[in-house]
Amino acid sequence: MTKIDIGINESNRLAIAEGLKKLLADSYTLYLQTHNFHWNVTGPQFRELHLMFEEHYTELATAVDDIAERIRTLGVAAPGTYRAFAALGSIEEVDGVPAASEMVQLLLQGHEAVIKTCREALSLAQEADDESTASLVGDRMGVHEKTAWMLRATL
Repeated sequence: MTKIDIGINESNRLAIAEGLKKLLADSYTLYLQTHNFHWNVTGPQFRELHLMFEEHYTELATAVDDIAERIRTLGVAAPGTYRAFAALGSIEEVDGVPAASEMVQLLLQGHEAVIKTCREALSLAQEADDESTASLVGDRMGVHEKTAWMLRATL
C-alpha cells in the first residue's frame, strides 16, 4: 500500500488505531454476548428482551464493521479473532445461561465498559485532531450511553 498522508502523523495514527482495536474488541465481545442472550433468554419478559437484544446485536454488527474499517483507513490491520479480542478487550465472557435479569445487568455492565473504552479512544483522536475518528467514537459512545440507560430502566 502507498504511504498514508491524511494529516495525522504515523505515531498518532498507530496510537489511535490501538485505541480503536480495543473498542472493536469490546464491541465484538458485547455483540456476541448480546446475541447469545437473545438466543437463550427465558421468563416472563422473554418477548420484550428477545426483541430488545436483537435490536442491540443488529446495531452492534454494523458498528464493528465501521470501527474495523476506520482502523484500516488509518493503515493498520484490524484484529479479527477471538484470541485477539480476548487479549484486547475488557469485557469478560459469561459461562452458562444466566437468568434474564442477570442478562440485563451483564449487558448494562458491558455497555458501560464500552463507554469507558470509547472515552479513551476519543481522547486519543481529539489529541491528534482526528475528527473522523472522534466523530465515529463520539457517535458510538452516545449509542452505548442510551442503551445503558434503557437497560438500567428495565431493572
